[in-house]
Amino acid sequence: MNLRKVSAASAAVLALALTATACGSGESEDGGKNDGKTIKVGIKFDQPGIGQKTPQGTFTGFDVDVATYVAKELGYTEKQIEFKETPSADRENALSRGDVEFIAASYSITDEREAKVDFAGPYLLAHQDVLIRSDDKISKAEDLNGKILCSVSGSTSAQNVKEKFAKGAELKEYGGYSECLEGLQTGAVDALTTDDSILAGYAAQEQYKGKFKLAGLSLSNENYGVGVKKGSDLKDKINKALEKMVEDGSWDKAVEANFGPADYKNEPAPKIGKVVK
Repeated sequence: MNLRKVSAASAAVLALALTATACGSGESEDGGKNDGKTIKVGIKFDQPGIGQKTPQGTFTGFDVDVATYVAKELGYTEKQIEFKETPSADRENALSRGDVEFIAASYSITDEREAKVDFAGPYLLAHQDVLIRSDDKISKAEDLNGKILCSVSGSTSAQNVKEKFAKGAELKEYGGYSECLEGLQTGAVDALTTDDSILAGYAAQEQYKGKFKLAGLSLSNENYGVGVKKGSDLKDKINKALEKMVEDGSWDKAVEANFGPADYKNEPAPKIGKVVK
């Protein structure tokens, strides 16, 4: 896969498009329907192309664009959105504690998670893959036997590989994907596994150009959903916002801005409420 860095120009164009969408939803420039209030939204801070906090303190990525669109449809201006970091292992707790109102953080819908939280969506269908060093050769999942496989605490990806495809793989967990990537670079681990959308974002970073590659395996279907507290009435409202995002073309613009420059072959926008097993 030929990966290129996401352009700042594309992100700027998308930001303008989202601003125009907010004005079209009946919000005023200085307040909107929730004047004086803020909404706390959970995202990832360390996933380029998905959810990342920049050194300047701004936020970029597909999940950020989805969360921003949804929040505006709920009546909040961009200035009223407070992004909170929600690591994989703490997403359910963050919702139950009320730390955030909703989470858009590469949050795959699973039966186990649905027992604890509700999901709006899905809004993206990704597939599990592995990232390896550019000089390594892994063409099928079985090649991971005997390899050190890295993932992050709270993620199901590495365990999925070990249980279903490569029982001889050795698992190693870190607190974040950036740590896994460092381990891959130094040789402490042989492969990093998670969703292809996330891996593409990492491999597209300038400092890693030419060092890593996607193996091209499709090991699972990952349906990204927006997590809300169990029983929250936000679920239906967010579903309507996601449907509108697809219908008015904002979803396609967000995909192109965040994944297009990396030649990521995304699936079409999934139908709300339809989880692909």
